[in-house]
Amino acid sequence: MSTAIGSVAARSHFVYSRYMEDNTAIMALSALAQRTRLDTFRLLVRHEPDGLAAGEIARHLGVPQNTMSQHFTVLQHAGIVRSERRSRSIVYRANIDALRDLMLFLAQDCCAGREELCAPLVAELAPCC
Repeated sequence: MSTAIGSVAARSHFVYSRYMEDNTAIMALSALAQRTRLDTFRLLVRHEPDGLAAGEIARHLGVPQNTMSQHFTVLQHAGIVRSERRSRSIVYRANIDALRDLMLFLAQDCCAGREELCAPLVAELAPCC
């Protein structure tokens, strides 16, 4: 079963168990709770939809490629980064659906439904969409 936040399989479990939804969010947040992985994810978000080759990411962040490999594994396991082979390179992309789902999960009970309190948050996010 896929662990991606945005996957249909993962969503079907959300209906039955809030614990699964919490665990999925915790995995994503845990993956991002490290400087190199956070920098990697933010870099990939800026380069959507094309993504970046692994070596290019490592050079941009000044991190050895073998170390980056471990970070990519954590990000992929959390479902917030995807990879695909293009010729001789592995290209990584941010999973924007997972990012959206994580942001919605975090703001799900925003301000107890008081729209005027959430409006600034929505306004800040609107330019990126």
